[in-house]
Amino acid sequence: MYQQYLIEVKNSSENTLSSYSRDIEQYLRWLETTDLSPQSASQVDVDHYTKYLLGLGKSVATATRSLASLKSFYSFLLREGIVSVNPAKGVVLEKIERKLPQVLSNKEVDLFLEQPDPRDTKGCRDKAMLELLYATGIRVTELIDLNLEHLNLSAGFLRCVTKKKERIIPLYSTAVRALADYIEHVRPQLIEQPDERALFVNMNGSRMSRQGFWKIIKHYQDQAGIQKEITPHTLRHSFATHLLENGADLRSIQEMLGHADIASTQVYTQVINQKLKDVYNRAHPRT
Repeated sequence: MYQQYLIEVKNSSENTLSSYSRDIEQYLRWLETTDLSPQSASQVDVDHYTKYLLGLGKSVATATRSLASLKSFYSFLLREGIVSVNPAKGVVLEKIERKLPQVLSNKEVDLFLEQPDPRDTKGCRDKAMLELLYATGIRVTELIDLNLEHLNLSAGFLRCVTKKKERIIPLYSTAVRALADYIEHVRPQLIEQPDERALFVNMNGSRMSRQGFWKIIKHYQDQAGIQKEITPHTLRHSFATHLLENGADLRSIQEMLGHADIASTQVYTQVINQKLKDVYNRAHPRT
């Protein structure tokens, strides 16, 4: 019932559904060890649970997400009349020190994007995916959800459609060429069904999965010998930071990233400021 509530009422993404469900399962197992139930647990009990998570070595960020899951869970129970109060509502964890996102340098991006060999089937597909990701800064879930009709290569843009809204993102010429090469020469060889609409498919011809794409990222990171940990989000962060460094305004970057709040985009200003500070500390003769 709770999962149905997340899907139908809260319109939650698959990632949120998965993480919230895991958090609640863990909480219910903990309740069993303390002879409590969701109905009998108090605010003090929920507070004890968050301290229990921290005692297991969980990060403050993980405990905070678990607390958000519990607040959502009890909101559902309140809605259903199963509880009369939300014991998680008044629980507060210490403020999280937000880490700045890690970004690749321009040289590292070039090195990374050079790794796929476009002369073979897999390399051509991988080149198109990585170029598109860096060209647009879209999320990995948005990447694998793309269909053929979301691309307009002649006009040079991508139409990214989510549950909340649609946004148009330009494509640079190298990405357009890589995508055109993949769509014309490789994708027809890979698709299993002629009516398949997924833009990116695996070697079996079905839609690419998150796990499959993560493996591709890790493979090319190792091949490039880049020491930084690269994830799909690293390319998203690099996309935004490099645009800002080259004069793009925050509002345009916010629109392309699909951020609801400009504050989420402003973190990239902090990334640039930190890079300037690092350069200053390394180069100034009086430091």
